[in-house]
Amino acid sequence: MMRVFLTIVSLLALLWAGPGYAESFKVAAIFAKTGQAASQNADNLRGVRLAAAEINARGGILGEPLEIFELDNRSTPIGAKVAAEEAARIGVRAIVGCSWSSHSLAAAQVAQRHGIPMISDISTSPALTQVGDYIFRVCYTDAFQGKVMARFAREDLRAGTAVVLVDIDDDYSLDLAKEFSREFTLRGGIMAPDIHYKHGQPSYREVVQAAKAAKAQVCFIPGHDESGTIAAQIVREGATCILLGGDGWDSPAFYAKGGSELDDGYYCTHWHPRSATPASLDLMVRQGEAELVAPVVLAYDALMLLADAAARAGTPDRAAIRDALANTRNYPGVTGAISFLANGDPAKSAVIMRIRKGKQAYYRNEDPN
Repeated sequence: MMRVFLTIVSLLALLWAGPGYAESFKVAAIFAKTGQAASQNADNLRGVRLAAAEINARGGILGEPLEIFELDNRSTPIGAKVAAEEAARIGVRAIVGCSWSSHSLAAAQVAQRHGIPMISDISTSPALTQVGDYIFRVCYTDAFQGKVMARFAREDLRAGTAVVLVDIDDDYSLDLAKEFSREFTLRGGIMAPDIHYKHGQPSYREVVQAAKAAKAQVCFIPGHDESGTIAAQIVREGATCILLGGDGWDSPAFYAKGGSELDDGYYCTHWHPRSATPASLDLMVRQGEAELVAPVVLAYDALMLLADAAARAGTPDRAAIRDALANTRNYPGVTGAISFLANGDPAKSAVIMRIRKGKQAYYRNEDPN
């Protein structure tokens, strides 16, 4: 049976509720607590716990204490499916998560079938919200960030040639690689053949040598924390290409695994203190800027938006909460104003970050238009 993890926030909520409350407002947070995605998903869970604590401090949701069930997807799509089935068995009102697109796609199938509203904080695969009308996200999509990075490579970096390193076992990496290559080609760039790898393979030596041999001006690595390992090895090989990445690079695990060795690189992400909103400034005052990174604030936004939608619905009924989410307009999130399009995607800006001598810094915002 799927092991259920109750956060300290949840336990405190149950104590706070007291004998006068027969029910709590149950929400599942489905993220990796074990396996290869666990280190990266720790930030997402931190954002959920932060939001849950604030919601309960304000009185919960609809007069009921918020109870978060942290369900481990074990870093696999099948684990995410099992976790979502457990969430349905528990009787949660909604699901927040997952992080990796391949995990979210598996969980979304279950959520849609059971009529459970689901909000992913950082899964960018375009296919996710196509699963059904109960599925939402608070981040931009791969179609958008792929175009952003390809346009940046062509217009800002003046790159005429590019090569992509793609994890063929990961939907996120496959989707983002496809979008980048399409946009780069449309803008007159020349793509070298894709170089394939699998997250966690024993060695990336052949991948790195192939990337160097491509002699492209930019090398796009749309992976997760393993991208740090690959990027560091490319630097050590003496390749002269500028390294680019997607939002999977915005994690301490990326730098811990080698990203800190980059001399020059750029990646796309969802938030930075320099692109602050009023809600962002307020959270930074209360939590401290050093404690906040994009996965934290996106997960925070996802749960806070869910609480707002439930309040607008005026009932814990799942269908009513889904309708309230669909009707969200200009919700003042930390990562920017959130308004859902008809398909459950938000229209949001992206942030381009630069890595110089292993240190990241804000470069600029990129609007959806």
